[in-house]
This record gives sequence, structure tokens and C-alpha cells, in this order.
Amino acid sequence: MPYGDHDHDEENWEDPEPDSGDDSDSEPTIPCPYCRREILEDSPRCPYCEQFISAEDSPRTAKPVWVVVTALVCLAVAVWWLFGRF
Repeated sequence: MPYGDHDHDEENWEDPEPDSGDDSDSEPTIPCPYCRREILEDSPRCPYCEQFISAEDSPRTAKPVWVVVTALVCLAVAVWWLFGRF
């Protein structure tokens, strides 16, 4: 059978070059501000060094000890003042 006489089945046709190296449809990347490795631009956290990229993305930390102590002292003074009046 000559080359030009057979039908090409487009569904079974494979590209001889699977990837041309054009990544224009991939997501944009930026360097991590901590480890400088390339990460996705929308990543809240670096998958390599595990640092949060912005303060808004980082989990809330516990309140400082002085805040808790001050609140307890104010509560104790309020209770003492309230029961001292009776």
C-alpha cells in the first residue's frame, strides 16, 4: 500500500515531540523570599522551607504572657472591688 493511499486516524495519531518546552499555560512562579526557590505565585506557604509568604497567611500565634497576666490582674481587682463593697 503506497504511503498516500491509507487513511490517517486522527484519534490514534501521536505527536513525535511530547513537550515542546513551551510553559506559557503553566502558573507563574516567584522566588521564595526565604529560601529563594521557585514557588507558585499563589502559594500561601513555601513547600520547601515551609515559611508563610505573608503575615496574613501565617497562623495566629498565642497571646503574649503579659496580656494574659494583665487581664487576670484586672479581673482580680474588679472582683476584690465588687466584693469589698458588701
